[in-house]
Amino acid sequence: MEAKEIRLHSDGLELVGELHIPSGNRVRPALCICHGIPSVTPDPTDRGYALLAQRFCLAGFVTLIFNFRGTGKSQGNLDIPGWTRDLHAALDYLYALDRVEKSHLCLLGFSGGAAVSVYAAAHDTRVSSVTLCACPADFAALREKEPTADTIRRFRQIGVIRDEDFPPSIEEWERGFEIVTPFNWIDRISPRPVLVVHGEADELIPLEHAYRLYGKAGEPRELRIIPGAGHRLRVEEKAMAAVLDWLKARCLIDQE
Repeated sequence: MEAKEIRLHSDGLELVGELHIPSGNRVRPALCICHGIPSVTPDPTDRGYALLAQRFCLAGFVTLIFNFRGTGKSQGNLDIPGWTRDLHAALDYLYALDRVEKSHLCLLGFSGGAAVSVYAAAHDTRVSSVTLCACPADFAALREKEPTADTIRRFRQIGVIRDEDFPPSIEEWERGFEIVTPFNWIDRISPRPVLVVHGEADELIPLEHAYRLYGKAGEPRELRIIPGAGHRLRVEEKAMAAVLDWLKARCLIDQE
């Protein structure tokens, strides 16, 4: 397996990522892993997503992880419509690789990254399948818990909104979440398969959101509820094993 740091460009911003390539010269299915919206100051020593990328790479996927604008080493400020354009740039990058099988371009999103994955797949037919972990059906309940101005202030404190003059309009920034609302777009992914994965004890996104998304999604669709699991599904072995098995079945990878 080979791992290398890569640079993506979106709206004039530089985004930092890591590409993990399986050994050998075979053409492989591709997987783009999309992280969620940070809720605390990021820990630079946390290699959780890199370890996850390694796991999927060893299973046979050319795997890309990257930081959306405003997070990690990537430039810019957190902006959900901007995140959809960042993901489009990531898909362009993967699709152009010689080692990638063009018919298997998969998305695996977590929380806010899952929401963006729904929007991207609904608008980009290159995406062959979508796995949604702890995905909100909408952002209304989250916004009701905290006024938008307080959310922006908190995002400044944890370093994902960095420029003093951003956002230029709080109303437009907030409207971005409405535009990307997963419930409005998930039915447009069919006939490409969707897997909805949710923790039974998710403390941030109620389980009801998973049922709403599954109910709106077209076929083929699957729903996996992970008993006792919370919001951070990437650290739940049962969840990630289920995701890997599902992806391997979709991409016809030998599961021996």
